[in-house]
Amino acid sequence: MFLDPKAQDASHRIRVTVMQGMVETSADSSVVLTTVLGSCIAACLFDPIARVGGMNHFLLAEPSSSQVNADTHYGIYLMELLVNTMLKQGASKSRMKAHIYGGGNIHRNMQPIGQRNSELAERFLNTESIMISHRDVGGSNARRVDFLAASGKARCRHVDGSAAPAAKPTPVATKSMGDVEFF
Repeated sequence: MFLDPKAQDASHRIRVTVMQGMVETSADSSVVLTTVLGSCIAACLFDPIARVGGMNHFLLAEPSSSQVNADTHYGIYLMELLVNTMLKQGASKSRMKAHIYGGGNIHRNMQPIGQRNSELAERFLNTESIMISHRDVGGSNARRVDFLAASGKARCRHVDGSAAPAAKPTPVATKSMGDVEFF
């Protein structure tokens, strides 16, 4: 079941879900930007004077050297987009503060994508002279992040892997039709 990403909750706040490849910004004090992360990173930026903030959500740090373009899959693009969108809303880069969340290495046998993502976010923010006021990265748990963009307040809750429902094997039905087998 999918819920309206701009649904109003019981506290009269408007929840905006930030999915992979997205950037959302707001100066509205009733807006809560929210996301769920595994190996992905969410960077939350805030300008306390302009009272504008934003969040991005990226899956991969940056394209390989053989790729020419960085698109919405890549953190390098989404970090730039978040900063530039906030600048258009009156924020100043010199006043921005950052929180970074996620970057968990959820599956032990996979490459450390989460670690690469968090390293990219930190490197970008340091290069741009944006102070990181809070970080909650790494580990092996998923996270749920809620960010009040206009005030710069955030909440991060860890989701222990044991809290997830157990995977149920599904039987595979096969139907043979000559030399081609359909699953």
